[in-house]
Order: sequence, then structure tokens, then C-alpha cells
Amino acid sequence: MKFISHVLTQTGRNLQKTWPTQFMTLLTVSLSVLIFAFFFLIYTNVMKASEKLGDNLRLTIYLEDEPVPEMQEQLKKKINDFNPVEKVLFVSRAEAFQRLAEQLGDDRDILTDMNPAFLPPSIEVYPEKDLNSLARIKVFSDYLATLPGATKVQYGHGWVERFHYFTKLIQLIVVLSGVLLILTSTFMVAYTIRLAVINRQAELEILRLLGATNSYIQMPFVIEGLLQGLLGSALGILSLHLLYRWIAKLFSGPTFLNLFEFTFFAPTTIGLIVAAGILLCTVGSLSAMRKFLRI
Repeated sequence: MKFISHVLTQTGRNLQKTWPTQFMTLLTVSLSVLIFAFFFLIYTNVMKASEKLGDNLRLTIYLEDEPVPEMQEQLKKKINDFNPVEKVLFVSRAEAFQRLAEQLGDDRDILTDMNPAFLPPSIEVYPEKDLNSLARIKVFSDYLATLPGATKVQYGHGWVERFHYFTKLIQLIVVLSGVLLILTSTFMVAYTIRLAVINRQAELEILRLLGATNSYIQMPFVIEGLLQGLLGSALGILSLHLLYRWIAKLFSGPTFLNLFEFTFFAPTTIGLIVAAGILLCTVGSLSAMRKFLRI
């Protein structure tokens, strides 16, 4: 009990003596967490959006002639052997003609004197709905073009490539912001702890001469780093949530963003981010103590 009282008292003294530096460190940690969490939130929602976009992704292979049932099975096998897919659908000339008539609606009369044979038969391939399938789609499309009887492969080539490059960019930004979080959290907290150690250098030396244990000396500084991580991470997440609420309110009308469900972090994810901030700041305080006190 006496040890805990000492730790809390010394931690309070450290915070009081170096509060300007403590405040700047807190803001730095908060900003770093905010930047990382912001791009990570975008990334997680982009991944969810990719699943929805994948629902409408299909590759259409136009054929010279309608394949017989035996040939259909062979084509299915070739497709799945190269890249497992969710569904393969064969569309005959008659089915394609019927679809076109339904799409024309009231204007279907223009097809009255036309022969369904003018439309080519096709194979509709629905790939698995994940980001990896988007990354492989160009290679998969090139392979489908080599299938027997294939004349052309059509899919949303432009938006698929742009979306894939966008996700890669977000991944890179998340990694860079994560590195920024690690560097700023550990080094800023370590710098703050060093200042506190320097201010109390004489007192700490006396404690060591009196036989104080390493834990007794360094625990207040460790608690200080832990508090920096806890408060900084919590403040960063709170700021992001307020920003999220503001953006959600700003785009509450019928906008493009409403085509996708933009959600905030789950409680588990929030807990992990806060825990990571605490861990990094605690590591920073421990590294500072070991260097300056030679513990």
C-alpha cells in the first residue's frame, strides 16, 4: 500500500513539474493516433465497400457458337481450375435476346422483326467477392480470352483497376501512419521522461544510495508513460469519432457516399488501438529510464 502511495505521489509531482512538456506530448500522441486511426477507418470501410462492389462484378465471355452441354462442363472446369469462382452461367442467344427485350421495356417493339441469332452466346463468370479477386481480375480476364470459342471478355476494367490502386494507396498510408504513431509515441514520451529524470536526478541518486529498488525508482515514470498513452489514445479516438459524426451529418443527404455503409470502429478495435498507444508510450518511458538511470 505504501509503495502504491509513493508511486502515485511521485507521478503527480512529475506531471506537475513538467506539465508544459507533458501537455505537448499528450497532443502529439493524440494527433498521431488520430492520423493513424483516420486512415485505418477509411481502409476498413473500403474493404467493406469492396465486398459490396464485388456483388456486381462479373466477367462476360462472348462466344462464337453456343456450346453443347459436354462443352459447357469442360469450360466450367477450365475456369474453376484456373481461379475458383462463385458461379458460372451460360447465356444462350435466345436468353440474351429476352434480356435485351426486358431492358428496352416499352421500346421492345424495335426487336419485333429481328432474329435472336444476331446476339452472341456468352458465359457470365462471377468471381469470389474479395479484394484478392479484384487484384487478379486482369490476369483472370486474359486467361478467359484464351478459352475455346471465346471472342471477347468484358468487365468493368476501368473502375476495377482504379479501385484496386486506391486500396493499395490506402494500405500504404495506413502503414506509414502506423510508423509515424510508433516513432512519435515512443520518442516523445521518452523525451518527456528524460526531462523529468534530469529534473529529479539528485533526488533519484539519493534514493539509490538509500537502497531503493529499481522498481521503486522507475515505476512513477512508467505510470507517467502509461497515462500519456491512455489519455493520448483516448483523446485521438474521441476526436476521430467527433469528426466521423460531423462527416456523417454532412453527407446525410442523397450523395454518392450513401451508396456504401460507412461505419465507425467496433469496440474491440477501439480497445486494441488504445492498448497499442499505451504499450508504445510505456515502452518509451522504460527505454528512457534504462538509458538515463542505467537500470
